[in-house]
Amino acid sequence: MGVKKKKGLSIKVAMALYSAIVIIVLTIFIVIAGYSLYENHVKENYKKYVTTVLDYAYSITEDYSFGDMIAAREMTDKYEEMRQALNLVKENSDIDYLYAVYFEDIDDINSLTYAINAKTTEELAKGGTYTYLGTACEEGSFEEETLLNLQRAVRNGSTVSGVQQGYSAGYGYMFNSYKVIFDSNGNPVGLLCVEINDTNIQGDLDHYLRIIALFVVVFTTVITVIFVGIAEYFISYPIISLTDSANDFIKNIGDQEALDKSVEKIKSLDIKSKNEIGELYRTVSRMESEMADQYREIREFSESVMKMQDGLIILMADMVENRDSDTGDHIQKTAEYVHIILRGLRRKGYYLDQLTPEYIEYAVKSAPLHDVGKIRISDTVLNKPGKLTPKEYEIMKTHTTAGKEIIEKAIRTVEGGSYLTEARNMAAYHHERWDGKGYPEGLKGEEIPLSARVMAVADVFDALTSTRVYKPAFPVDEALKIIEDGKGTQFDPKCVEVFLEALPDIRNVLKRYNYNKTS
Repeated sequence: MGVKKKKGLSIKVAMALYSAIVIIVLTIFIVIAGYSLYENHVKENYKKYVTTVLDYAYSITEDYSFGDMIAAREMTDKYEEMRQALNLVKENSDIDYLYAVYFEDIDDINSLTYAINAKTTEELAKGGTYTYLGTACEEGSFEEETLLNLQRAVRNGSTVSGVQQGYSAGYGYMFNSYKVIFDSNGNPVGLLCVEINDTNIQGDLDHYLRIIALFVVVFTTVITVIFVGIAEYFISYPIISLTDSANDFIKNIGDQEALDKSVEKIKSLDIKSKNEIGELYRTVSRMESEMADQYREIREFSESVMKMQDGLIILMADMVENRDSDTGDHIQKTAEYVHIILRGLRRKGYYLDQLTPEYIEYAVKSAPLHDVGKIRISDTVLNKPGKLTPKEYEIMKTHTTAGKEIIEKAIRTVEGGSYLTEARNMAAYHHERWDGKGYPEGLKGEEIPLSARVMAVADVFDALTSTRVYKPAFPVDEALKIIEDGKGTQFDPKCVEVFLEALPDIRNVLKRYNYNKTS
């Protein structure tokens, strides 16, 4: 049992798959690069935004001399008004924290104290409270590094610090920026701080990813459809059409008319591409056209050879028959009987493993050579008018081995002479008997080649129904009775069975050759 080959992906599916993979891979690289650039862009915008909000809030604190309040550790009447203004800044911005702090002891980083902490209306509604001047910062609100930076800024009197990203327990990652608050004497007294949570940035980035993901899906789908459509028209369709045409051509080898139609079919594709596919089309089209022409020439030559071969077979058989004054039309009639029997065996389902159309053709064409060995029998024996002596009979029997030798020599001489195999079998073994009592080798039953068993029936029947110098022709019914009596002894029972069933065909053969009915 052969191993079934797995079918690969079709060109259309492969092109769609590969193009989608390429587009997705490229898009992933683009998205990663875009994400990194967008992340940096977002962070820069947030830094600018934090700085802008800080500058605006700082201008408010300057308007209310907030530095003097911190320095005096005392709120004035303007403190509440300033607080509301800062609350509005936070209310109308996206920042998370807006507050001012100072160190009760500049040498102690843990002495950080709130001067003010802005609250939105929503935060107040949820139970939040104002943080007034003098409220100590909760422990852990700031990392130690942040506290040191704040302390350093106050000591140095820095006017502005850069935006930093840091982590506070309970608050997460924050972007923060701060400015040093000065009193009216120019002394640094505290810091105004603005912070925005990193999750806001991540939210923007997640939104960006969702948009990009949607874009990737739509873009990949559209590009893949376009690419597959283009590939289908310019690559897949021509290749599939070429493949179908080539398969159709191969399938029709042996049928000249169908081959010519296959050539017309591939020419009708009219692929005009100037690329490799176009070159492939022109090559395949030219190859099929030339092969069809060559096959036509070979077929015509083969037919000529077959006619010549058939003519030589008939000529050789006629030469033998003309030496035998008693065998008029013997080769024609036996060939027809052989054909009748072979058709009958096939119709009945007998010996189907052997009875191919080619076998039947070769056997019928070779049938006239079954007595070719008689060419080596002397005329005195071959045309003796009376009964043969035992010695003469032994000489006559050698026509079987002589026929075998003659045809085997022809088989060796003629290359591809397999059609002569059945001619050899019939020439050598048509006098063998089903019960093993025949000659020259005493073969028995199906040891005898099928064509020889068929010829045995045809040869004996024609001999019985033909006139000889030593006997008149038997009536058909009597001849058929002798054939039937030999069933299973002299003849293959199946061959006799189908021969007797074909009596109308047999009578037609006899009628064509002017059989003189004597019954």
